[in-house]
Amino acid sequence: MSIRIPATRSAAPVVASNPVTPPETDSHRSTVAALAAGLSPSYFAMVMATGIVSLSAHMLGPAWLASALFFLNIAAYAIIWVLYLLRIRWFGAMVLNDLTDHQRAPGFFTAVAASGILGAQFVLIEGNYHVAVVLWALAVVLWVALIYTVLTALTIKEDKPALADGISGAWLLAVVATQSVASLSALVALHWHQPYRLMINYFALSMWLWGGMLYIWMISLIFYRYTFFRFSPSDLSPPYWINMGAMAISTLAGARLIVNTPDAPFLNSLLPFLKGFTVFYWATGTWWIPMLAILAAWRYVYKRFPLDYDPLYWGAVFPLGMYTACTFQMAQAMHLDFLLEMPHVFFYIALAAWLATFWGLCRKLGAGAIRMLRAA
Repeated sequence: MSIRIPATRSAAPVVASNPVTPPETDSHRSTVAALAAGLSPSYFAMVMATGIVSLSAHMLGPAWLASALFFLNIAAYAIIWVLYLLRIRWFGAMVLNDLTDHQRAPGFFTAVAASGILGAQFVLIEGNYHVAVVLWALAVVLWVALIYTVLTALTIKEDKPALADGISGAWLLAVVATQSVASLSALVALHWHQPYRLMINYFALSMWLWGGMLYIWMISLIFYRYTFFRFSPSDLSPPYWINMGAMAISTLAGARLIVNTPDAPFLNSLLPFLKGFTVFYWATGTWWIPMLAILAAWRYVYKRFPLDYDPLYWGAVFPLGMYTACTFQMAQAMHLDFLLEMPHVFFYIALAAWLATFWGLCRKLGAGAIRMLRAA
């Protein structure tokens, strides 16, 4: 059984040349080996999507759903990490190949965002700052390692694809990862005493601003690719919803910085700027929703593109849940009560998308299990 996204053109030779043989199998057919070999670098998007739907349920109710998804997310996070580490151990050459691939490399940033969102769940649902701080530290370390490794690798790589083949909405996962660190930093700062509270808030502000600048750089290339290159239904992969999701998580981080202004005088002096840019991020994300919905209708209805389970669909669930959470947080932080009805509507849309994607995953796993039993 294999859970995978379409492989890059160079993926097959990498598997063949890999000298490491997983234990207890000579043919790489064991279940764990197959899962590790086919694991998408973007699979932590499942944790991102589940976590933000859980947090949205915590904000809007029901509480039992928030808790159930929280515990499911802990299990998913642990399982995916195990598979990630096994993939590094058994298929290191494939991992290195992914890190230098323009389409697959941005997927590694989901590990950062997943750690940040799960950390937020521990704070808001469980009230456990100790685990949250560990996840925050892990997210920071992963962010530093990945942001410079991936961008350096793609910069110095000699053979590069054309812009139309190399850029996608998945590149904005770097923005999502950055803003997830900013958002969790603003949360854990409340747990620390001065001067650490001041320092972490400053770090959160710096990451928030960097994430905004990174979005401007990347969305310019993505918009250029949209409008000046041929666009087929297969090109419109689900991560293009991160065009909106990156702005939504930027809004969430901004709202949390606004809430923290009493604890940091420099934030209070920047309050008009914080509010203005938070609304700017929210308005930009809101603009993307009709555009993405129209393109989705073009892909699936007009062009009749097949709707089969793909782990990349978690990257479309996440923005819907994040838009729910960010709108609710911004409305509360800025006393925009007239916006409070919107999160209730988007929560059910996000929950429906999560259920559909989770059902697709269950069917995929079930079909794989049946094939194994028949083969045995």
